[in-house]
Amino acid sequence: MSVVPRATPRRTAVPRPPRTARRAGTGRLAAALLSPTLLVLGLVVAYPVVAAFRLSFMVSSESIDPETGFRVTTSSYGLDNYAAVFTGERFLRPWWNTTSFALVSVAAEVLIGVAMALVMHRAFRGRGLVRAAFLVPWAIPTAISGLLWKWIFNSQGIANELLGAKVLWSSEGFQAWLSVVIADTWKTAPFVALLVLAGLQIIPGELYEAARVDGASPWRAFWRITLPLVRPALVVAVLFRLLDVLRMFDLPYVLVGPRKHSVETLSMIAFEEMSNLRFGTAAAYATVLFLYIAVVAFSFVKLFGADLIGRGTGSPQ
Repeated sequence: MSVVPRATPRRTAVPRPPRTARRAGTGRLAAALLSPTLLVLGLVVAYPVVAAFRLSFMVSSESIDPETGFRVTTSSYGLDNYAAVFTGERFLRPWWNTTSFALVSVAAEVLIGVAMALVMHRAFRGRGLVRAAFLVPWAIPTAISGLLWKWIFNSQGIANELLGAKVLWSSEGFQAWLSVVIADTWKTAPFVALLVLAGLQIIPGELYEAARVDGASPWRAFWRITLPLVRPALVVAVLFRLLDVLRMFDLPYVLVGPRKHSVETLSMIAFEEMSNLRFGTAAAYATVLFLYIAVVAFSFVKLFGADLIGRGTGSPQ
């Protein structure tokens, strides 16, 4: 008895949508998912920036109304606020303090942070306790840290006892600038150490074993293996610290005090102008600081190639 084979039904291929349509659908879905976040960022970030930029061009003038005899405030738009910002040493001195704080503090934090990361990365008994102790300064709020160091740098404080001198740290001069650098380095070097430690964790141990077999010294292994492989994490840490120091306000304000030319930053100048109800000039200072930070960040990313979106160190995509 012969068996008649059954005919296999033919499957009709379902046409796939074109690639362009798929990409458009994915883009609309991504836009819908990101729209709440973009809306919040627009309200919290974009609107204040635009409002401050508009206010920086607003010039207020007071006059006496001849008909009523009362004082009248009129507002107009012009470049008078920016002219006041860039006139004399009112801008140059805070700009130099801001820049010098960024350069010296970040350099010291990188050196100390890398050393701390290397210590925390080694396997030894009590490593967890050492890591927790290293991160304590970073966990302390900046204002509290400023008060702590203000007590240390008091005329009767521990710093003068150790130096055997009577240094007036909170007065005008280089010592006030140095006290801010020391306090900022102590607080934020653990942040650099934390990011560098994260980079050290992903370095394979086989590389160091191969280097030891080849007769490489620990110093050579550091320069040839450790430093190149932690460079992406280190560059991001330096960038974040640069952006943070350039807008520094609370630490010198609490540690040394306001209206001290040795430590006065652009943020402190903007706050002082706002406290004196000169809102247009304060907005101009804030706008100049914003543009300065943006230029520094853009130049740093272009120069060192900071990997901020996690693409890795390979070829650009």
